[in-house]
Amino acid sequence: MKQTAAVLLALLAFSGSAFAAPEVINFKNKVTFPHKDHMAITGTCITCHAGGVGKIKGFGKEWAHKNCKGCHVEMAKGPVRCSGCHKWKD
Repeated sequence: MKQTAAVLLALLAFSGSAFAAPEVINFKNKVTFPHKDHMAITGTCITCHAGGVGKIKGFGKEWAHKNCKGCHVEMAKGPVRCSGCHKWKD
């Protein structure tokens, strides 16, 4: 019973955190990530945040190129070229 309650509380906390999620995330590598738009498309945090709410475990260049670009290719929507995500010129 205690385990079930803990799981339910964790799920509630996880789902409730989406309301505090940022609309846009600006990374140091000149990538602007429209977080809110991606939330609307996926409908769940778990698509990217399988390890839980917050920062993505193992997130970095390799993760993004595999997961973000991979999803864009699979859905045939979104940028797949470097310049599609990285905006070096202001």
